[in-house]
Amino acid sequence: MSSAPTKATFCIQNGPSFEGISFGANKSVAGETVFTTSLVGYPESMTDPSYRGQILVFTQPLIGNYGVPSGEARDEYNLLKYFESPHIHVVGIVVAEYAYQYSHWTAVESLAQWCQREGVAAITGVDTRELVQYLREQGSSLGRITLADHDPVPYVNPMKTNLVAQVTTKKPFHVSALPGKAKANVALIDCGVKENIIRCLVKRGANVTVFPYDYRIQDVASEFDGIFLSNGPGNPELCQATISNVRELLNNPVYDCIPIFGICLGHQLLALASGASTHKLKYGNRAHNIPAMDLTTGQCHITSQNHGYAVDPETLPKDQWKPYFVNLNDKSNEGMIHLQRPIFSTQFHPEAKGGPLDTAILFDKFFDNIEKYQLQSQAKSSISLKVTYSTDKSRLQSINVTKLAKERVLF
Repeated sequence: MSSAPTKATFCIQNGPSFEGISFGANKSVAGETVFTTSLVGYPESMTDPSYRGQILVFTQPLIGNYGVPSGEARDEYNLLKYFESPHIHVVGIVVAEYAYQYSHWTAVESLAQWCQREGVAAITGVDTRELVQYLREQGSSLGRITLADHDPVPYVNPMKTNLVAQVTTKKPFHVSALPGKAKANVALIDCGVKENIIRCLVKRGANVTVFPYDYRIQDVASEFDGIFLSNGPGNPELCQATISNVRELLNNPVYDCIPIFGICLGHQLLALASGASTHKLKYGNRAHNIPAMDLTTGQCHITSQNHGYAVDPETLPKDQWKPYFVNLNDKSNEGMIHLQRPIFSTQFHPEAKGGPLDTAILFDKFFDNIEKYQLQSQAKSSISLKVTYSTDKSRLQSINVTKLAKERVLF
């Protein structure tokens, strides 16, 4: 005989409370409460490092109906096939109705089983329409999920923590293009990179060397054909090590021609390193259907987004940068492009997993810039290039990329 359902309560600090049923881990949690209007892609969203420390509310009323695919399956590049990172990053989820029965050819377990195994709280039976209406009016709020017979945990604001330090790879790792397909060597600064971003690079012919967020990229940039700044969680202003390194890179005339591409948090960090400022949005943009207009062409693209902060375009140095994209819903900045150098960035996610692929062409633009850079420097990619990494900040150790890990280093 099955055990009785465990009752749970979801509460907003100084706001409403909702009664429901727990179907996740046997634990109470607290975090920043945000919502996504995405219709599909809960495994991808929950494993996106950008959601670190947050309680995610799904506006789609039925969640869990197609189960959860394997977290072990990998593709031809040795990247996770179905997840955006090896583990769940949200601390809890809130749904209107959980589908206890699931069906899908890729499913290996239920959403409940996955949450329980990963230690993630989950509550069903919540009026998510009322909850999201509150969040839209009051803004992203601190919340907590409390199980029956549990003492409530204190509210906690993860935006006061350097979350990037928690999700970044702990050591460099290397992902190679397929044999005979390598065109370039790209250095990626991992602030919480999604697997599909790496995939979008390697499938276009990049050998990608992924560095921790605080790695001094300016010391090895000359070894690469392009620099990529990844997505990630939290307040960008707390990521001072990356900002300082990127600022030094930008201010070094030796690297005036090297292509740089940033996405999401990478866009914000690039802006901060250039002297601009960022601000917290009222409730952020988290969806697969947000219109963004290309200000250079007037074209509108439907984009996948997940962010709570935005760049203030009025603070961009006008002799160096101009806005690239604008959000047609809330008019917030969605990208910037350098006036003289091959550098651009977007707030939205061109790799879109899940979501529409309208803007995947921006990866092609990055590779066009790389090709021009290679021609200008008359430098050919070297698959056996050497980079430096130091676990002891007082020493540098030469490491061949063939000896680096082949996947992100978690510990």
